Amino acid sequence: IALANRLQEAGVQVVYGVVGYKTHCKMLLVVRREADKLRRYAHLSTGNYHPGTASLYTDIGLLTAHRELCEDVNKLFQQMSGLGPVIKLKHLLQAPFTLQRSMLDKIGREIEHARAGRSARIIAKMNSLSEPSMIQALYQASQAGVQVDLCVRGICALRPGVPGVSENIRVVSIVGRFLEHSRVYYFCNDGHEELYCSSADWMDRNLLRRIEIAFPILDTDLRTRVFREELENYLIDNTQSWELRADGSYRRNQPGESAPHNAQTALLGQL
Repeated sequence: IALANRLQEAGVQVVYGVVGYKTHCKMLLVVRREADKLRRYAHLSTGNYHPGTASLYTDIGLLTAHRELCEDVNKLFQQMSGLGPVIKLKHLLQAPFTLQRSMLDKIGREIEHARAGRSARIIAKMNSLSEPSMIQALYQASQAGVQVDLCVRGICALRPGVPGVSENIRVVSIVGRFLEHSRVYYFCNDGHEELYCSSADWMDRNLLRRIEIAFPILDTDLRTRVFREELENYLIDNTQSWELRADGSYRRNQPGESAPHNAQTALLGQL
């Protein structure tokens, strides 16, 4: 509050948020005059802008000058600062308006691909999974033959490996040196891959009672990097990962005959 007062005294417009909704999205927009025009730069993140958590958490940040992404961010700031109506965005997904519905639609699309014999897969990494409609959609995806891999560090209300219900779902939890905090959603989409990073877990409070965003990784090379570092790397961890079983218990994965793989150590060593 003291810092906010100082900012306002210096002429800075301070917006405290929308009443009834926690503003949980992490966005930064810089508008800069370059030569004879204005140019926007946006930073989108899965985690907090805080030096303490930055040293303990693993998160993803995207710095971009992509015109349409920056336009979306600008619209969101205008909406939140002016308490405007629902807005149409080109790339960003926003809770509580479009994020949940878009995720359900994308899961439904993977189901359609699987039933038609096309390539279908869902991989998601998050802190917690408890929102009923998302869990139900993942069960339906499993029953349609979609391979679903989930890396859920904390609460997971979904039960994998239940015959006839979730046989094609695998859930692992990584507990290591750093607190796993990034949220990443991947959809195979018959080879037309989509990958989103987000501030939102798949929980009721995040999807329906907070202001959150999910942003796509549009660049092919960056999308491949995020997939490799944040999804593939963690799914093959066999030293600090715990696998959720159908009865709700967790079993620690062991290297066995495979070479030990510690996802966080591999990330620190740039894989």
